[in-house]
Amino acid sequence: MDVVYRRGQATAAEIRDQLPDPPVAAAVRTLLRILEEKGHLRHEKDGPRHIYYPTTPRSVAQRSAVRHLIGTFFNGSRAAAIAALVDETERPLSTEERAELAGVIRRLRAEGK
Repeated sequence: MDVVYRRGQATAAEIRDQLPDPPVAAAVRTLLRILEEKGHLRHEKDGPRHIYYPTTPRSVAQRSAVRHLIGTFFNGSRAAAIAALVDETERPLSTEERAELAGVIRRLRAEGK
């Protein structure tokens, strides 16, 4: 999905070429078929090729993935998920990232959220 979102559209071969340690071509096509059956992708035929497009905006998919991540790994706690992200010891937050987070917190407080 990341390849399709980044490119806007992609064939199975283009997607496979972008994957680190790619699986066989048949596995990529199978995964694309499953993603299409689940409604995440659609395709158009271009001669013998299928060109795949995302069916939902990336921002909608991101929100869904984040909700799933928080529910699965953090027992539904947004605070625990945020703490895990900002407590990353291998790469501490930059000054710019800290300022951005502080701005988000100020905005949320002002909105009463």
